[in-house]
Amino acid sequence: MVKASPSEAIALGPHQQNDVQETTRKKSSLLKQTWKQITVDFIMRTKVHGLKFIFSPDKTKPQQVIWVMAFFVCVSLLITWSMNRILYLMSYPVVTKIYMVWAHNMSFPAVTFCNKNVFRVSTLTKSDLYHSGYWMDLMYPNHTVMERSLAILKDSHKKSLLSLLDFNNYTRPPNYRINTTEMMGRLGHQLEDMLLVCKFRGETCTYKNFSTIYTRYGKCYTFNSGLDGNPLLTTLKGGTGNGLEIMLDIQQDEYLPVWGETDETSYEAGIKVQIHSQDEPPFIDQLGFGVAPGFQTFVSCQQQLLQYLPPPWGDCKSTPIDSEYFSTYSITACRIDCETRYLLENCNCRMVHMPGTSTVCTPEQYKDCADPALDFLVEKDNDYCVCQTPCNMTRYGKELSMVKIPSKASAKYLAKKFNKTEQYIGENILVLDIFFEALNYEKIEQKKAYEIAGLLGDIGGQMGLFIGASVLTILEIFDYLYEVFKDKVLGYCIRKKRPQRCQSDNLEFPENPTSPGVTPNHAPRAPVTPSGVTRTVSDSRRTCYLVTRL
Repeated sequence: MVKASPSEAIALGPHQQNDVQETTRKKSSLLKQTWKQITVDFIMRTKVHGLKFIFSPDKTKPQQVIWVMAFFVCVSLLITWSMNRILYLMSYPVVTKIYMVWAHNMSFPAVTFCNKNVFRVSTLTKSDLYHSGYWMDLMYPNHTVMERSLAILKDSHKKSLLSLLDFNNYTRPPNYRINTTEMMGRLGHQLEDMLLVCKFRGETCTYKNFSTIYTRYGKCYTFNSGLDGNPLLTTLKGGTGNGLEIMLDIQQDEYLPVWGETDETSYEAGIKVQIHSQDEPPFIDQLGFGVAPGFQTFVSCQQQLLQYLPPPWGDCKSTPIDSEYFSTYSITACRIDCETRYLLENCNCRMVHMPGTSTVCTPEQYKDCADPALDFLVEKDNDYCVCQTPCNMTRYGKELSMVKIPSKASAKYLAKKFNKTEQYIGENILVLDIFFEALNYEKIEQKKAYEIAGLLGDIGGQMGLFIGASVLTILEIFDYLYEVFKDKVLGYCIRKKRPQRCQSDNLEFPENPTSPGVTPNHAPRAPVTPSGVTRTVSDSRRTCYLVTRL
């Protein structure tokens, strides 16, 4: 607190009060001039084109009007283009890039194949027919044979089956429950009987190089599955002879006669093949391609690596799969998981090819519930199993070509080699040759077409084009706003916080105590200090007066 000397301790009269008020008005006017001066200085020094000409005193009114119109037109174009770019960014556009990548070696894909026939006739037993005849559409639910089926069997000369269908002396074992998985594994075509020749990169392979897997076609086999503990096979070259070549006997004589329409009966002869990565299970009944006997089929493959963007740019699934059966997400894993849950909810059992440890459906459950439910789910219910595309997936493009086998020159040799007739060779033998077209793969990548950097670049370019502004110009605007804020807001707060004159300042003390109207007896008397010095104004009044003056 500033204290006045005794000489400054004077009483405040009307003239002093007028001086204080005038000083306050001058300071308020000075603040207003400061704000205006700041604005003028900003307009004259800013890099924004046009502002200095709008407020220039050297320009005539028509010129200023033209500059105002030109400035607002440019600002409008800038805002319009900036909004267009912002809306384009908010639409999350994408572009797809495709390019080839060459490699020194490539992992060979998994190859799964199934015989189109599920059950071999020669391996059926009376117990199998008794418990699964209804499933095969051969018998009624009460285990009596259909007359239509008997007529077909007599015409097809399947005498062995006719003898098995006589259940007069057959007694069902007590508490017997058929094991559908065991039955399908035992009745299915065995690879050691079908596989005649196997070569990979020119080296011999056997049925031991294949692993067993179950699909809707029953017992199937996968080459290079990665599930048998062996490392994944690789190839060093493209073209035939550098992949997998197998010769198979499809055993048409073992095909079950077709006496009705069921999901387990087949009108075709041959095998179904699917080429897939080791990370996804086979979905061969929907994604496989057929190979017919009597032909050598060449399958030229090209690996494709696909990368998609997650939402909001795309609709791929980037989160891990929520499944107790699979650890890696794929469309086939999602479909199989969904179908398994659907059957467990509706039939309280699962099919043989489905994962898990739940109870496997019996042949009767297959016929009455599982097959119809799964057919309905696959063909008509599009809302229950909705599987998104994974953000990263491997696919194999295929080109198929085929030639006739055997030729007339090789028919006798092959018949003698495999101890079969020439007719049997022509009806049952097929050759499948799978290889990479070249030692490269195609990468299809989805990328963001527009990002924040592009938005800033576009807006910055338009700012420079239309109003000559840049990032530093924006800083100038912020600096101007700060100065205005400091003078207007902070100045107002400072004025509000300044102390007011003390209440005693409102008392009127005439400069001359003996002036008219005031008698000496009524004039205020100055206090006397112990030292004998007379004070005309109290300390508190003197202090308030000095603060006000400051």
